[in-house]
Amino acid sequence: MTEDEATAIAWEAIEEAGGTRSIYRNPRQAFSAHSRRMIDVGEHKVEIRYGEISTPAVATVNGWVFEIHDEGIVLLIRPPKPR
Repeated sequence: MTEDEATAIAWEAIEEAGGTRSIYRNPRQAFSAHSRRMIDVGEHKVEIRYGEISTPAVATVNGWVFEIHDEGIVLLIRPPKPR
């Protein structure tokens, strides 16, 4: 999966979850039953973790991790390359 494909899938899941502002501006407690959400986008599962005071909101798809900000997303981690 390329970075562009992962970004498009993450965006689709974020929009289904209510958009970047909804995720970024509605922090959950770490122990809350609703601190993360799994969303199916086609054949891919995307994990949305709502941010807290000391933890960013993130979307994870197939090893690609994106930080969710108020107006957009930023790539944090790429999946490891096979050796």
